[in-house]
Amino acid sequence: MCMNDRNRRDFLKTAAVTGIAAAGVLAVPAAAQAAPSTADAKEKIALTNVRVFDGTSLTSPRTVVIENGRIGLTALGARKIDGGGATLLPGLIDAHIHLQDLSTLQQLASYGVTTALDMATFPPALVDSLRGRPGLTDIRSAGTPAVAPGSPQSQIPTFPADAVLSGPDQATAFVRARISEGSDYIKIIIDVPGLSPETIKAVTVAAHVRGKRVMAHATTAASAGVALDAGVDMIHHVPIDTALTASAATRYTTSGTVSVPTLTMMEGFGGLGIPGMDYAAAEGSVVALRRAGTRILAGTDSNATPGVPVHPAYGQSLHHELELLVRAGLTPREALRSATSLPAQSFGLLDRGAILPGYRADLLLIDGDPLADITATRAIQRVWVGGTEYTPVA
Repeated sequence: MCMNDRNRRDFLKTAAVTGIAAAGVLAVPAAAQAAPSTADAKEKIALTNVRVFDGTSLTSPRTVVIENGRIGLTALGARKIDGGGATLLPGLIDAHIHLQDLSTLQQLASYGVTTALDMATFPPALVDSLRGRPGLTDIRSAGTPAVAPGSPQSQIPTFPADAVLSGPDQATAFVRARISEGSDYIKIIIDVPGLSPETIKAVTVAAHVRGKRVMAHATTAASAGVALDAGVDMIHHVPIDTALTASAATRYTTSGTVSVPTLTMMEGFGGLGIPGMDYAAAEGSVVALRRAGTRILAGTDSNATPGVPVHPAYGQSLHHELELLVRAGLTPREALRSATSLPAQSFGLLDRGAILPGYRADLLLIDGDPLADITATRAIQRVWVGGTEYTPVA
């Protein structure tokens, strides 16, 4: 299906901020690359002389044990690795990416992103092929999002027809289809105009009845309001047209709605010179959300989708996202929590996000003190994903 000139312009203006990576255009797998050896996943290792980020501060130098892919209790019989006083962080979690192929996981792991939450990729076979890869970034996915007729996503020739919703009567079937395909949560694209408020609410209710969290894409103040009215669990992106008011930000907090601002993507679109897209509005929204006490998660909207004009790099961009969050008023501690314990809690991933006995051995060893300078997260020494060491980029 071809898009006319007007729709092509609209696509360039809205595609990345309406699903963003065009809601997971069918990816063409890159040439297969060898996965890291998993032999060391079974080796017991004691990381000695490391300062651990415990969610609040850095501890005094201590020992952390990796055993059978988890954080162990005792260093007895372990091979010792001297951390030299370096900082040990929980593996980072990117709360908004779009999967492409195996190289996505490799790039993420190389930058210490050990868990990635995909916010729209299809077909299901592609997502399934990337799940549970030993020694590589662990993923969860929304699968195919709900979109409106005439939306940029609906014009993609391979986009699933059952995800184009014309009314609330289709909501239950849509949610059931996504669950049957293995979606870990449900994604709704909210634009004005777009899906009707009744349809958005119906999808949200259908998902909640079936125990699934609901992610909403909203890039304007108006669409964020629609998402809040529907009772979604998380709103991805922040308004890029005008900053959230204090009262709007308070609505996030009082309703328990989580924000994933994706400032990296908002910065990219704000730099394109498109009228009505102002990065200052996005940053101002984060300022308002933090003041209101809203839970904020780090997400980048990393993608490699053809036709989308902004492509945050997998892995590397999460470090930039942390820096942007700090510039927007979060403390370095808050920024680190936004990429570790908070997304783990918000997505029900209760075996990660902290360095505690029994948790996944997802670890990032860095130079420096990120609580004093958030850019220290870029000074990567070593990475472990589920107990398997992954060689970071130079």
